[in-house]
Amino acid sequence: RWHFEMRGTPYEGNRALAALSKMMSLALTDWEICADNPCRGIKRHGEKKRERFLSEAEFARLGDVLADAERTGGEAPGPLAAIRLLILTGCRLSEVTTLRWEHVDIEHGCLRLPDSKTGSKIVHLGAPALKVLATIQRQGDSPWVIVGKKPDTRLTNLHGPWNRLKAKAGLPDVRIHDLRHSFASVGAAAGMSLLLIGKMLGHTQAATTQRYAHLGSNPVKQAVEMVTDKIAAAMSGNAGEVVSLRQEDG
Repeated sequence: RWHFEMRGTPYEGNRALAALSKMMSLALTDWEICADNPCRGIKRHGEKKRERFLSEAEFARLGDVLADAERTGGEAPGPLAAIRLLILTGCRLSEVTTLRWEHVDIEHGCLRLPDSKTGSKIVHLGAPALKVLATIQRQGDSPWVIVGKKPDTRLTNLHGPWNRLKAKAGLPDVRIHDLRHSFASVGAAAGMSLLLIGKMLGHTQAATTQRYAHLGSNPVKQAVEMVTDKIAAAMSGNAGEVVSLRQEDG
């Protein structure tokens, strides 16, 4: 009945059921304080897969809003830096909000995360992400990269600042996690392999990266158009400089 009452929010209901199931499993096997797991056999709610990727124009609007907030002080520096890191690294929200300075390896241009969702992993950083990290002022002896409002605490809630910023950018339907999807979609649209995209995101299962497969058709389509345009031009006598289509040895 508890799970059924959350049918209006199927994603949240299923995640809550999974959390309770894990707790009951521990109680059953590790702690031996119950005889059965009542979550076993409960049918999950159907979830509609949601894919939302930012376009180039939407990235531009978001960039303008972030820059304006940084210039005017409209939002605290910590949340703004966190959002920029999410955009530029493809990291999960928890990986950014729990990031410690000891995990940041500026010399080798990476983050060395000891305990992400899929275990320890290395996040390679581009120059823009490194620039964001360089602008963050370390707060005394605090180990946290993105600090909270109280001393020696980390940022725990980014939704307030994000909701205000996305509204200003005209992106009301964009979730924080969509920034991670958008990072991957840019790579897919540029022709990167799913294996490489999975490595960048830290996926351990190839099926997890498969959602970006359809985005990889854009470079292929462009290549087909280029080749067919050249063939058509050659056949019409307007070839100009025709590129040989012969496959080179090796």
